[in-house]
Amino acid sequence: MADALGTIRTSALDAIGAARSSAELEEVRVRYLGRKGELTRILRSLGELPEERRPEAGKAANELRRELQEAIDSRSAALRAQEAGASLAAEALDVTLPGRWHPLGRRHPLTLIADELKAIFIGLGYEVVEGRDVEYYKYNFEVLNYPHEHPAMDEQDSFYVTDDILLRTHTSAVQVREMEKRTPPFRVCTWGRCFRREAVSARASHTFHHFEAFVVDEGISFADLKGTLILLARELFGPDTQVRLRPDFFPFTEPSAEYSVTCLLCKGKGCTLCKYTGLLEVGGCGLIHPNVLRAGGIDPEKYSGWAFGLGTDRLAMLRYGIDDIRLFMENDVRFLHQF
Repeated sequence: MADALGTIRTSALDAIGAARSSAELEEVRVRYLGRKGELTRILRSLGELPEERRPEAGKAANELRRELQEAIDSRSAALRAQEAGASLAAEALDVTLPGRWHPLGRRHPLTLIADELKAIFIGLGYEVVEGRDVEYYKYNFEVLNYPHEHPAMDEQDSFYVTDDILLRTHTSAVQVREMEKRTPPFRVCTWGRCFRREAVSARASHTFHHFEAFVVDEGISFADLKGTLILLARELFGPDTQVRLRPDFFPFTEPSAEYSVTCLLCKGKGCTLCKYTGLLEVGGCGLIHPNVLRAGGIDPEKYSGWAFGLGTDRLAMLRYGIDDIRLFMENDVRFLHQF
């Protein structure tokens, strides 16, 4: 028995010292101290010895078991420290290295022009409000004095969700919503996406953006509107910019006008963008129709107002010399990185 315990002691200590990982050390523990291990088999065989030899043999076997367990615990602690150090070394960061610059995004040209428009009108005392991309038929058409047979309400021109809900076709849908909440005088502007069934070309798209401003007060005239539009054009495009107001028709304004400015792409000489007129239409305007004021709960006998809506896509084309509206929606980074 003593010879067997000595042999186990020598081989076990050698195996414990030779273990190079926690997994190898666990294999050694199982081989000698596990349920079917070599030392465990000896402990189980003690009953086969003569009775007078059992106490001495049992004591020696248990002392060897404690010695091996202590050796395993000591080696396990050393291996865990070694493995932790290797892990830290693998994850170490060289803080002396220069930092890496993360690529930065760019603000979209439509956002730039919208922010510029808002800044101009906030400076003039206007409040900026948000509208809805998905709107009720009532606010998009009915309260804006559209006759029922008007072609803009046909499904060929508008994207309907249900019979009463559609994707808004203009930001003018904000007008009566704001009138219902306010008492004159007030000045309001808004910006957002609009949607129409348009054939996509260099000048038009099914998804586009409008900037809308309107004023309601006593004694408002077309001269006030004209002065604001001239100021807007010169703030955006420079003091030499020419403005043209030409009679037009919109159900929600009377009188109404088409708003055009000098084509900055060709400097008024004529090009494909302005159809060789030297002027580019950027929106419509006019005095708010009395029926629209009534729909908003405002007395048209006491108050009047004006409104205009601008296609900010075309304004951005003018501002930045872009000759194709489709570039705004294509997310081409080569285009966007220029802004």
